[in-house]
Amino acid sequence: MTSWTQEIEIASSLARKAGEIIMNIYKQDFSVSYKGTNDPVTEADQLANALIVKGLADYFPQDVIIAEESPLPTESQLTGRIWYVDPLDGTKEFIARNGEFSIMIGLTLNGQSQLGVVYRPTEDQLFAGITDQKAWMEHQGASHALKATQVKNPTALALVASRSHRSPRLSEVKHTLNIQEEHPMGSVGLKIGFIANGGADLYMEPGPYTKSWDACAPEAILRGAGGCFTDIHGNPIQYGTNDVRNLHGVLATTQDCHERVLQALTGLCVSCEG
Repeated sequence: MTSWTQEIEIASSLARKAGEIIMNIYKQDFSVSYKGTNDPVTEADQLANALIVKGLADYFPQDVIIAEESPLPTESQLTGRIWYVDPLDGTKEFIARNGEFSIMIGLTLNGQSQLGVVYRPTEDQLFAGITDQKAWMEHQGASHALKATQVKNPTALALVASRSHRSPRLSEVKHTLNIQEEHPMGSVGLKIGFIANGGADLYMEPGPYTKSWDACAPEAILRGAGGCFTDIHGNPIQYGTNDVRNLHGVLATTQDCHERVLQALTGLCVSCEG
């Protein structure tokens, strides 16, 4: 069993350093550009991206690095160690200045998530995890283990959903599962940290709107905490391909409700991918 100690320490350090850059910009006036329709980017995204990519390349020169604000590799199939970096997950929340954004750094080995860190700089809150081994949260100098194995309330699941781009199909899912409690939140990483820390039972994005850098670090954290992280069919998330989109969505849950949510989704999956 690999400890991944060095990788976790370096990823955590880089995430914190990127957080300092982001917060310096956050406190000032800044401009917003657009990479595409409804896809904003700021100087904070770009500078944090550059710092993390350079840091990983310096420490791990043989590894592949795939980052949101960097050109994608041209290889059709990638193997070995691949880092996935989202330098500012929740750019819309950053622009809105609501504090719900994070830095996400994850590592895969031969197509499987191995470890990840998610850092929320506004709260000095860092989530870290090693897939199927352990997960923890560091907050203002203190650390505690994360456990996401049981639902909050067996008769009423709690959902954490996107604040800025909520899927309209979630209403169908909520009705099917009789979900009464919904927490709107920015950043995929923070949503998964919320589940891993016992705040909610599930998060899902049924469409192909998340990317590998949205999934890699959160998957390691949730699975390290004992939870489940798959696509909406219950299959493993695919890493190491030349298409970074999660074509079959993502589903993140506590362990004891994963099958129940998958069964509820079965009748919706055709429309989910339409």
